[in-house]
Amino acid sequence: MAKIFNVTGACDPQLHYMVDIRKRLEEIRALVDAGAYFTINRARQYGKTTTLNALSDFLKNDYIVISLDFQLLSSNDFENETAFANAFAAIFVSAVRTGAAAKAGAAVKTGAEMKLQETDAFTVLEAAADAENISGLRKLFVCLSQICAAASKPLVLMIDEVDSAANNQVFLDFLAQLRAYYLTRKRTPTFQSVILAGVYDVKNIQMKIRPDAEHKVNSPWNIAADFDVVMSFSAADIAGMLEQYENDHHTGMDVEEMAEFIYDYTCGYPYLVSRICKLLDEKIAGSGHFPDETSAWTRDGALEAVKLLISEKNTLFDSLTGKLYDYPVLRNVLYRILFAGEKVVYNPDEQWLDMAVMLGFLKIVDGNVAIANRIFEVRLYNYFLTTNESQNSEIFKAAARNKTQYIRNGHLDMETVLAKYVEHFDSIYGDAAEPFSEEEGRRRFLLYLRPIINGTGNYYIEAETRNARRMDIVVDYLGEQFIIELKIWRGNAYNERGEKQLADYLDYFHLKKGYMLSYNFGRNKEIGVKKIPVGDRVLVEAVV
Repeated sequence: MAKIFNVTGACDPQLHYMVDIRKRLEEIRALVDAGAYFTINRARQYGKTTTLNALSDFLKNDYIVISLDFQLLSSNDFENETAFANAFAAIFVSAVRTGAAAKAGAAVKTGAEMKLQETDAFTVLEAAADAENISGLRKLFVCLSQICAAASKPLVLMIDEVDSAANNQVFLDFLAQLRAYYLTRKRTPTFQSVILAGVYDVKNIQMKIRPDAEHKVNSPWNIAADFDVVMSFSAADIAGMLEQYENDHHTGMDVEEMAEFIYDYTCGYPYLVSRICKLLDEKIAGSGHFPDETSAWTRDGALEAVKLLISEKNTLFDSLTGKLYDYPVLRNVLYRILFAGEKVVYNPDEQWLDMAVMLGFLKIVDGNVAIANRIFEVRLYNYFLTTNESQNSEIFKAAARNKTQYIRNGHLDMETVLAKYVEHFDSIYGDAAEPFSEEEGRRRFLLYLRPIINGTGNYYIEAETRNARRMDIVVDYLGEQFIIELKIWRGNAYNERGEKQLADYLDYFHLKKGYMLSYNFGRNKEIGVKKIPVGDRVLVEAVV
């Protein structure tokens, strides 16, 4: 069976193209060997289940791994202590029964599993679970402790989808029991290591249900060791996965270049990496402009995959936009970061901010928060620019009325875009009594640009230039790139420095022509478009 790129459920190296995660498994193994109890809390579709599955196999020679999934429990199982104890015992027994033998497709258990099943404590737990007569957590943990004492190898307990237990007091009581056994582990047999995996940190797990309600954050899981293992993919990780694909398909792609491109857009977010690759393999290759794999696995093909990804509906994007409705203050902060270039200091005591970082929508850079990756950034720009209010604005309608005037022989004519923007801007806003803010000027140009390139081109904001004075937009349109600097006019000297900065920036993109859009609020301004030679380059400047 041919391998594929997988974006649904756990990955299997026999079936799917995967990043080599051995290094991170070794790092996690070191925590297990040290007897640590810890939580793997990462954003949605970040490879947690895949990691747990691989870790189970990685540890099997030295440990008996009990791998549970709390998705198997129902809300009724958390009604009270007895219900939870019986439900937990049932899935524990089931995990031991199947174990590694089920993974191998064998009918007979391995030696370690057979010995575990033969222990008196396990027999008691199994019988009690079948009869559903475990009276509560105390009896459950007595059996679990006896099982740990009798087992031929140390036991490692892994619980996936621990979020399913959110907001349940009985689960907090369960954690308290785990902590009690952990603290007395020198005299009371218990698990070698306990690993809880989910999106939400257990300490903040009650934030999940009611974002506007008072939160309980005094979780008994204060024994958890720090989990600092990097689970995002590096460009080198992505290149290793692409090499596997290239060995099978012989596309002739530049593996390193393609890996860098994918990393630039995703910052290694596992789902986004795999989704771009899957789109290239299954949607782009064989389509109109990309008749085969060789033409698809190029920069132009990857840009097409990015365009499809940004425009599609999926649970990850639904979660992102859903949090904007749940947390209006987060929505406002993201707007200020995107359009005003504001620096927002990370404060872990701001629960909504910590939640956004925990969910993977924001990241911490030099003590400030930033949008986690370019895919999320463009999706958020589109979100803010395609509201009913935005699409009903006069500047949006002006651009959308006659899109064909901006395209000449299949090429985007950026000079015409700027010239028409100046014309439309002056007619719509020229008589405004009050000057608007800098971020509003940026928003209006992006509103104008959006319907022109929508469906054909991509754009993003170069993060290093997003600040209160300057913002560089990079537009990709059918294989061509355009760099547009947006800024506020602050005098000729400042403007000349900006021209030099843009010229240097063009070197990075190997371009000979760049574009500037200046907002001039002076009384003696000269609106219009002009060309400025800078060495062997040309800058096209529009002033409104």
